[in-house]
Amino acid sequence: MTRQGLRLAYAAAVLNAVIIGFSFLFAKIALAYTHPLDTMTYRFIVSFGALLLWLQVQRGGRKLNMRAVMRIIPLALLYPIGFFTLQAYGLQYATSAEGGMLHAFTPVLTMGFAALLLKEQITPLQTASIVLSACGVSIIVMSQDRGVELSGLLGILLLLASCLAFAGYSVMAKSLLSHMTPINITFWMQGIGVVCFVSASFSMHMTNGTFYKLIEPLSSLPFVASILFLGLLSSLVTALTANYALSKLEASRAAVFMNLSPIVSIAAGALFLGESITIWQLVGAALILIGVVGANRPRPNKAERQLHAAE
Repeated sequence: MTRQGLRLAYAAAVLNAVIIGFSFLFAKIALAYTHPLDTMTYRFIVSFGALLLWLQVQRGGRKLNMRAVMRIIPLALLYPIGFFTLQAYGLQYATSAEGGMLHAFTPVLTMGFAALLLKEQITPLQTASIVLSACGVSIIVMSQDRGVELSGLLGILLLLASCLAFAGYSVMAKSLLSHMTPINITFWMQGIGVVCFVSASFSMHMTNGTFYKLIEPLSSLPFVASILFLGLLSSLVTALTANYALSKLEASRAAVFMNLSPIVSIAAGALFLGESITIWQLVGAALILIGVVGANRPRPNKAERQLHAAE
């Protein structure tokens, strides 16, 4: 890989982490106005609509045979469907800062899946880092002001499940990207996502006779602004940047950049939502970040060693 390609991959990974960090804030705002399924419906309508418009201008990027599409369906079930659904419901019971800090645990899970399924080697340092990050997550869970309540615990568990879904997606996408382009995978991921979320939301409102609740939030400017951010940036751009980074980098190396997300989430939650951050949450976040960095310290391959030597 060229130096420019490496820089673009790193830039995509950094941008992805920053957007994810802010996504917890905007998801919390959107959830104050409507049901999680409706939030998913709107954000993926915006996301897929924007992608369709862009591809129409570009005239290409979505040609795949049915066999290839069938291979993408399990990927889409993990991300965006599983990840965003678990995240949205989890944020009903957890703060955006908690969501961001727990999301930092995803690189550790990704590294474990990559070692198991992609046969990446794990060093003693990486093993110790996994334990350290797990301790950080435990501290965050135990530091909740509301104690070990069912609702608080449920939010934590749902957010952790979303981390598992994203880690599984990262490893699966890395395999598919060896013979599919990032734009093709992103198109079908978004398309499958919009079909599933629209169907689920419409079915729920038809059963309950509450279609007015689907339209009602559109009168709120904060909701519309949040949906635009979640649809254009948090759904579409993150999918494109994640798939591009994974096409150029190892799964564990791409995942390490998620350690920026909790920093952004903590700042956003405190500044814009007035959420309080306890010292124990900061300690837990610090342990997670240290563990993530240690767990994902990659061994440079031969080409990279030659590149650094040339510099």
